Amino acid sequence: MMRARTPFALAVALAVTAFALDLGRDWVAATEIPPLSLPTSVEVVDRNGILLRAYTVADGRWRMAVETGDVDPAYLAMLVNYEDKRFYSHAGVDWRSVLRAGWQALTNGRVVSGGSTLTMQVARLLEESGTGKMGGKLRQMRLALALERRLSKDQILQLYLLLAPYGGNLEGLRAASLSYFGKEPKRLTPAEAALLVAIPQAPESRRPDRHPGRAAEARGRVLERALRDGLVSEEQARQTAGEVVPDARRPVPMLAPHLADRALREDPGNTRHRLTLEAGLQRSLEDLARATVDGKGDQLQIAILAADHRSGEILASVGSAGFLADRRQGFVDMTQALRSPGSTLKPLVYGLAFDEGLAHPETMIDDKPVQFGTYAPRNFDKTWRGTIRLREALQLSLNIPVVLLTDALGPAKVIAAMQRAGMKPVVKGDEPGLAISLGGVGVTLTDMVQLYAAIARGGVALPLRYRGEGAEGARVLSAVAAWQVSDILSGLPPPPGAPENRLAYKTGTSYGHRDAWAIGFDGRYVVGVWMGRADGTPVPGAFGADSAAPVLFQAMGRISRSLTPLPPAPKATLLVSNAQLPQPLRRFRSRIAAFDLMADAPQVTFPPEGAEVERLDGQLLVKLRGGTLPLTLLADGVPLRTGLRGREAMLPMPGAGFVTLSVIDAEGRSSRVRVMLK
Repeated sequence: MMRARTPFALAVALAVTAFALDLGRDWVAATEIPPLSLPTSVEVVDRNGILLRAYTVADGRWRMAVETGDVDPAYLAMLVNYEDKRFYSHAGVDWRSVLRAGWQALTNGRVVSGGSTLTMQVARLLEESGTGKMGGKLRQMRLALALERRLSKDQILQLYLLLAPYGGNLEGLRAASLSYFGKEPKRLTPAEAALLVAIPQAPESRRPDRHPGRAAEARGRVLERALRDGLVSEEQARQTAGEVVPDARRPVPMLAPHLADRALREDPGNTRHRLTLEAGLQRSLEDLARATVDGKGDQLQIAILAADHRSGEILASVGSAGFLADRRQGFVDMTQALRSPGSTLKPLVYGLAFDEGLAHPETMIDDKPVQFGTYAPRNFDKTWRGTIRLREALQLSLNIPVVLLTDALGPAKVIAAMQRAGMKPVVKGDEPGLAISLGGVGVTLTDMVQLYAAIARGGVALPLRYRGEGAEGARVLSAVAAWQVSDILSGLPPPPGAPENRLAYKTGTSYGHRDAWAIGFDGRYVVGVWMGRADGTPVPGAFGADSAAPVLFQAMGRISRSLTPLPPAPKATLLVSNAQLPQPLRRFRSRIAAFDLMADAPQVTFPPEGAEVERLDGQLLVKLRGGTLPLTLLADGVPLRTGLRGREAMLPMPGAGFVTLSVIDAEGRSSRVRVMLK
């Protein structure tokens, strides 16, 4: 009779078990799972993925995105070994550990071990629930079982790395590693890994910045188990035994704060912004900026911008000497502030004059008192040099010659060239005046660096960028004029103590000593430095040559140990002395001096201004009228025919595109047209 009942009892037991399992599965399946997509700190990283700056999440916590592949494997092994040895084999609840913990509690009259798995800890952290009450434990077990059904082990582990508490507002492994060790958790020493394993068990009482002794003890217990289980060797344990526990939190990286803020404003929905900056250079130039203004009053400010002019990529952007609401107003991004450029616009004016056939670097020009209506410009030192070569006039940064050139060009043409370079100049009034070439226009440091980058690139603009792809812009100067300007600027003597490396650079000081500038380039990099006060008040004794130029040379030295050579002269460049120049180019005649001679000025009658003209076998027919023979014909500032005694000529034009044709007669009178060649 007993034997007959045994199969029946077994069947009943199996049915009850199956029913219980079905109920359990349904119970787990009905579990309400908290949101698994958690907000993380917005991050700004450099070109190599190195963290520049991060922002806390909405509630003020540091919770930084992390992938298991970006974490030291030794830490992961130590974590699983210490917290949950059967993590990869259980289904969310380790029943063996639960039974062991229960038996220990019964026999000892107190809780000896918790029995929580890493998955259960993730469940608790997701719900921010307590750990001690039975109801909370059951809820964690249920949620852990549900999580294991939906997520992979790697995803669960990644949630732990994101949510583990480390004291204060630190949440997650990456925030803790950066705050306590100042580095990413990719490579950790055994002692560092052990400390990061130990803290989450009691995050407030084991915070190393507040309780270093307790933190050290907890770290020691993790290391002991790791040694016992063969995760670290005895030699490693000895080496790390004396490793000091950090007793203070380090600030989360805050490099390029102004540019980072701008990136967020422009793309607020993005959580990871990759910029073209290079973190090491950015840090170095920020250090240079702080050192430069240190001890020089509490209002002097500085900004530095460095870029690769070949690609247009900004490599470092220092908006101020410190991102602070202090008397320096460090929160203002001075790379974007509108300032007067002083003499730093002069190279553009000279380049345009070379292109228009008005002058050559060896052309002689008068540096003497001159007046345009009520406007009477003077040199900075209030002296005159008489007749001087244009090369020397630019190197000495004389004011009279550049105003004469601006008058001959027309201020509107200078403004138009600035706009072609991608600048956004701001002028007072409806029309720009002659004073723009001396700084009478509002520009930014970024504008000026972009202009010099165009000169360095052979006259073609390429907008500076800090992310995304760039597209080549308009031509600002011809390749010949750009090289001539570069050659002149590379001949400037360096500041005292700086290397004799032929860096092409120009300094400038705005009216009233409000702005001190230095901008320079080699064959690859361009750097701009601005110094002054953010509120625009004068800085007595501030000169670009004395204040900003030494910083420029130091900044270039931090980019590269040696300069990249400037390119050679284009083939069309006229490399001759003044005596070998065509007669009209030997001496510059201002419009004032030649006003009475302009009645019969030479003119290009064909092709007319703005025309589209086809070349014949690579040549262009040019027809002329007026002027005193002989005539000189130039294309983009390059003489093509000299000593011309007729009114027609065939000019070799090998390339298509826009070209400026100029004619100069024996009296120095000239005119020009701009046409499109097919």
